[in-house]
Amino acid sequence: MNARVLLRQFWLRRLEEKKGWKRDWSWIHRKVALLEERGAKVVRISVDGIPDRIITLSSNHQQVEYLLRASFFMNQAGHFYIEEGVKRHLAVLNKNNIVEDYEIPLDKAKVAKQLVQFDHHDEEQEEREHLRFEYNRHQAVQYANRWWNSYNPDYRHFTDDCTNYISQCLRAGGAPMWGSPNRSKGWWYNHRTWSFSWAVANSLRWYLSGSTQGLQATEVSEARALMPGDVICYDFEGDGVWNHNTMVVAKDGLGEPLVNAHTSNSYHRYWTYEDSTAYTPNIQYKFFQIGN
Repeated sequence: MNARVLLRQFWLRRLEEKKGWKRDWSWIHRKVALLEERGAKVVRISVDGIPDRIITLSSNHQQVEYLLRASFFMNQAGHFYIEEGVKRHLAVLNKNNIVEDYEIPLDKAKVAKQLVQFDHHDEEQEEREHLRFEYNRHQAVQYANRWWNSYNPDYRHFTDDCTNYISQCLRAGGAPMWGSPNRSKGWWYNHRTWSFSWAVANSLRWYLSGSTQGLQATEVSEARALMPGDVICYDFEGDGVWNHNTMVVAKDGLGEPLVNAHTSNSYHRYWTYEDSTAYTPNIQYKFFQIGN
């Protein structure tokens, strides 16, 4: 049987069997439990398993590394919307039966943890720091929705792509670049190199906190104050090293942000990331409104 068909049938069967939506079973079940806690009724779930690599282990056994894409169609307070997510999984097949399946968690050791002290000032700052830039939120969100599950060939693709993707969205909204060629200054990209703040989650968080020119932002105290086109930063372990960034692209029926992201590609995901394997009770967030 075709591997993609087999994976899809496997997941449809599993979802039908697990009517209790046990939190400890899979990320899909954890997500549904969290959605229902927020008062969102899951109307329909669509799943697709897209094989990425198949390794033959024996005459009867194969190992399939694949992308599990799930779409959740939901109703929250009369507001209908779709949330989508993609996770990497590994399945072991015995003939036409899946005997093992589990999510491949992100290797936290591979997530960049580069601490950079930014020099936000240079000899031209006096002339530039008071200039305002017009941030087009609509265009930033359009870009975020266009590329949430694919990669713009005009930019480099990183293994840990979350911040690179957010920077592209900000650039699509008209955020001005500055600081080249100093990688620890400003926020900028060219095809040969880029600033740390363009592609490193920890660096972008600290850049947004202090920039007074080019791309600028204002920190706010709660997620509900954000609008589409704004940015949320995540420190999953609460250890002062910021691991992830997302862009707000919409609001749910209760006015809470829904975000898009890369690495674990996500579309209209609820902003808290409680369904993530990286989530810990010590998680910290930073909320940034983009613009002067």
